[in-house]
Amino acid sequence: MPAHRPPEDSLLTPVLLILAVLAVATVDATTGPELHISAFLGIAPLVAALRCSYHRTLLVAVVYVVCLTYVDLLTVPDWAPASRVVGVFGAFLVGVFALVLCRTRLEREALHARTTLVADTVQRAMLRELPLRAGALEAYGFYVSAQEGARVGGDIYEAIDTPFGLRLMIGDVQGKGMPAIGAGLEVLASFREGAQYQESLEGVAGRMEQALTRYNARSAEEGTDERFATALLMEVRGTDRVRVLSCGHIPYYLVRGGRVHERCDGEGGLPLGLGALGREPRRSVRVRPEPGDWAVLCTDGVTEARGAGGDFYPLADRLARWIHLAPADLARRLRTDLEEFTGGELKDDATVLVVRRTSAEEAQEAVSRSAAA
Repeated sequence: MPAHRPPEDSLLTPVLLILAVLAVATVDATTGPELHISAFLGIAPLVAALRCSYHRTLLVAVVYVVCLTYVDLLTVPDWAPASRVVGVFGAFLVGVFALVLCRTRLEREALHARTTLVADTVQRAMLRELPLRAGALEAYGFYVSAQEGARVGGDIYEAIDTPFGLRLMIGDVQGKGMPAIGAGLEVLASFREGAQYQESLEGVAGRMEQALTRYNARSAEEGTDERFATALLMEVRGTDRVRVLSCGHIPYYLVRGGRVHERCDGEGGLPLGLGALGREPRRSVRVRPEPGDWAVLCTDGVTEARGAGGDFYPLADRLARWIHLAPADLARRLRTDLEEFTGGELKDDATVLVVRRTSAEEAQEAVSRSAAA
């Protein structure tokens, strides 16, 4: 078994354990048979198995077995030979058990590390790291999966520069955690493709609808659950042309003149995957921006997060309190505050995007920083 040193492993732990074993064995060797505390030393190799590398656990176990053998064979004259053999054999078993325990722990840690690496790779392929940058569009934020141990889930987002302007999308697939990944990947891939070739947001949403419909057809054939997804699409052309289309998504927040406004622009369209149920096609609406405007987009895992008293997370109030912060600082503050508000127990995946347009100079500087990194 190759040595494996977990992050918490240090030389101090085995040294302290060995010193403790030697000290207790010395006390037992210099006192009468009435005081036999070496029997409690079995905890030393067990602690090493949970904290140390395999080789260091082996060292502690060997010192423990040698010390206990010395005490049982040479310093307890009143013991019968059978009792001595039982004591030595018991010490040997504790040492072997500690090594098996250590090896099992290290194998599990290695498996967890590989699983985490795969999850990170999937996340990078599915969702780009925040912050997102697309031309003059910049989006800071955070994504938190509600499923323990999962790093990806049902929330999706993207921002890309296309021949038809800067296009941004945030979405929320029905369900959470791992079961929603497949549907989310289909919707996200279709947005990335459709945004480059469809002239209108309605056309992009149509591509996303088709992709999810095909996914649901395959799911029905395989006997798995069909899913729908909400999505909010934005398009920015130049400095004064912004369009918004909502596919059943929750409102976004516009920050203008130091005040937070809840906006329902483009609302009315059915979620993706349910488009066939509606009689009216989805339609985008034009929004007239003003200088200095910026927006906050989120999924309902944020606005429907509940605190200890059962109340919903007051995102609009929090934004009004912290609009003076830089986008990156605001995103960090919101994430910390959300976790404190819910006590770290989110019931649904949660995503926040703080979106703003930068000047040409700022955009070029951001690109330069990314290239240097």
